Amino acid sequence: LQGPRYVSPAPNRGFVVSEECGDVKVFMSSRKLLCSLSSKYGHRFGNPAGVCVDVDGSILVADEQRRTVHLFPEHGAPICLVSAGLRRPTGVACSSFGHLFVADTGENCIKVFK
Repeated sequence: LQGPRYVSPAPNRGFVVSEECGDVKVFMSSRKLLCSLSSKYGHRFGNPAGVCVDVDGSILVADEQRRTVHLFPEHGAPICLVSAGLRRPTGVACSSFGHLFVADTGENCIKVFK
């Protein structure tokens, strides 16, 4: 790993790790690399920070530099969930009832999206 930052559990006892100014990597429960989101989706990150996995197994990533939150489904193209209103998104969490929580350290607050 190159500057690991945030980690989140993933389905099948695996985990997801963001790397500073780099990539987001997905590992299996055996700690073997399953994939890189940059390679799998052809997506370029600015500075990936917080990561989480939703109830469907999709990976969500806050990008501090690009001021966005993207969803990476298991199949299909990435979806930009939040592209405005964030100054410095660093942490993300998903609720089982469909809410996205984003820690915005640029505004010293937590923002909630449905």
